[in-house]
Amino acid sequence: MKFTFLGTGGAFDIEFGNSAALVEFKTHTILLDCGFTVYPVLRANQLTRGIQYILLTHLHNDHTGSLANILLHCHFFNTNCRPAILYPDDDFRDEIYEFLRLQLQKPEKYVDFVPLSELPGITAVDTFGQHADNLQTYAYIFEENGQRIAYSGDMGQPEAFYAYLRGMPPKPTTVFQDITFDEANSAHTYYKRLIPLANGYELFGYHCNPGKSPEDNPFPLVQQQPSLMLPGLVEETARLS
Repeated sequence: MKFTFLGTGGAFDIEFGNSAALVEFKTHTILLDCGFTVYPVLRANQLTRGIQYILLTHLHNDHTGSLANILLHCHFFNTNCRPAILYPDDDFRDEIYEFLRLQLQKPEKYVDFVPLSELPGITAVDTFGQHADNLQTYAYIFEENGQRIAYSGDMGQPEAFYAYLRGMPPKPTTVFQDITFDEANSAHTYYKRLIPLANGYELFGYHCNPGKSPEDNPFPLVQQQPSLMLPGLVEETARLS
């Protein structure tokens, strides 16, 4: 199991790209979120053809802005490439379908919808309302060959997510956690709020501008870990910033 991040920035940190990752899981390649900066990165690195599944945390533009482009590109330019969207429940599937219908008219022409339960080893954690009022969001937990990796999605209230993790059978766990260094930003997890929750986990922060990380931030950031980033992105974002 391997995560390769295609971007680690927040919605407005375009120099670091929208937060998204390619996940190698049980011989499958999953695109985890696909904001508006993701399609150009995939194209530049010739990665569209390898995408088998797409998994979304929620429908904000910095997590879905490339979705229609990717599906259209695979349909028209990549022979025998038809990604499937994994969905955790029927209501969220319907939300994704309507989101795509406004852009593609007939989404079923370009994509299949597959229940997440058909890919064992991935657990969806319902985080409704923990990022924005009345917005459906999900965190995801991936387990394979003794590894457990948790991906927070966007949340400003992390306590329930960590309570869920602690209720699982003990296992070394890596957490990729959206993080903010601005206490007034209630849509994402303020780094000091994480400190009492993160004990026992290997935690990396993402969905942030690393240049704003204060000296007392104890958490390493994904952007600063070359082994977690698509080759070349660390150097490129350092140049742009």
